[in-house]
Amino acid sequence: MAMLAMAFLAAARQETAQPERGEQILSASCVTACHDTRPIDTQALDEPGWTNRVKAEIGKGAKVNADDVKPLVDYLVKNHGPMPDGPGKELVLTICTQCHNLQRVRRSQRTPEGWLEILENMLNEGAPLSDKDLPDVLRYLARNFRPER
Repeated sequence: MAMLAMAFLAAARQETAQPERGEQILSASCVTACHDTRPIDTQALDEPGWTNRVKAEIGKGAKVNADDVKPLVDYLVKNHGPMPDGPGKELVLTICTQCHNLQRVRRSQRTPEGWLEILENMLNEGAPLSDKDLPDVLRYLARNFRPER
């Protein structure tokens, strides 16, 4: 009975949870008005980078209020922020983000064997990763997104 009550409460929280302010701004001002999330998913910028990008988009006509810039940039840094540099990074940004957001990659803490299994599954699903690029992506993911010791 307690498990049922906990499941009900968790479901109720999910139904009433509102997207954070930055996500609301992104959806209203950028994604629905100008483009999909692809240009965002492939950049992985830091705070100055996202600030410059947002200001550049405003300069091109994006409808973002001055008071909304900070929460938007904060959201972008948190959810689409920098990835570690190294061979394989650009491949992850261009290939993996065709189907997954960066948060999914960041949350996945796997061993090299675990990443290889994931990559093999993605290849079976049609991921456009060449045999030549697979080792670079595998090394990048295994080096940067491994289980904490």
